[in-house]
Amino acid sequence: MGETGERARMWRLVPVAVAVAVVLAALAGCSGFLVPAGEGEPEPAPSARAVAPPSVTPPSVTPPTADVPAQGPDPSPTPTPTPTGDCPASGAVVTMGEVQTGMMSRAVVLTLTNCGTKPYRVDGYPSVQALGEDGERLPVKVNPGGSMFGHDKGPEARTLKPGATVRSMLAWVSTQEGGELIMADALELAAAPDAGARVYRLEGHDIRYMDELNMTAWRAELPE
Repeated sequence: MGETGERARMWRLVPVAVAVAVVLAALAGCSGFLVPAGEGEPEPAPSARAVAPPSVTPPSVTPPTADVPAQGPDPSPTPTPTPTGDCPASGAVVTMGEVQTGMMSRAVVLTLTNCGTKPYRVDGYPSVQALGEDGERLPVKVNPGGSMFGHDKGPEARTLKPGATVRSMLAWVSTQEGGELIMADALELAAAPDAGARVYRLEGHDIRYMDELNMTAWRAELPE
């Protein structure tokens, strides 16, 4: 080829080179548009936020309390002796009431009841005997007579129907001649000396201490 042929080939290559350069330039200039920054890269995992557990207030627990009986005054009721046995063969039974007090004195009401099925005649005074711990008879005088709890009006003869009653007042008295008191454990009571006695315990009360005893006669009404 001559010089003229070489030049013609060179001119044919120039447009091709220019076209290639233009295409490369266009691609380079549009690179930021075609592939945005960060696109295609993995996103960072979101950090886990610490979540505090909900606050729970434990229920208040009251410790069990033992049952304690309520404290109160300890009453000391006056003991009321009770008779033993059933109705005596005589048909009359004597019971002793609660202790009465007044001006340092003591007394009890004795009640005679016809517990039989036939009429019972009464005329006189109760039969009263102080007894010791072993049932022995104690030398405590028992006088027919009144006291500050009532005057003795003397015997009154009465016939009691079954279930009917009469009463007498038995009082603790002190005499000027009285020395040391005698301590009794029981009283033996009967409607009359031969009417069948019943024993009444005197434990737990100051009526155990005796000088003498006064009693009123059996009456439908208590003495005044």
